[in-house]
Amino acid sequence: MPTDPVGRFLAALEPQYREDVGNRPREEQDRLAAAWEEELASDDELDTLDELSPPAAEAEAARRVMDREP
Repeated sequence: MPTDPVGRFLAALEPQYREDVGNRPREEQDRLAAAWEEELASDDELDTLDELSPPAAEAEAARRVMDREP
C-alpha cells in the first residue's frame, strides 16, 4: 500500500479516475491529494465511516474530490 499522499489518493480512486489523474502533472496530483486529505480530515461523517471501514472512507472522500473537478 502506498504511503505518500498521491499514491494513497490514487489507490482510493475509482478505476475510471485513476488513469486520468495518474496522467496529470505531478503538481495537479499533489493538489488533488491535498484536497482529498482535507476532505478526510474535515468531514465528521467520514470520521464515522473511517471507524467502520477506512478504505470506504478514503474512496468516498476521493469520489467527492473528483466530483468537484470541472
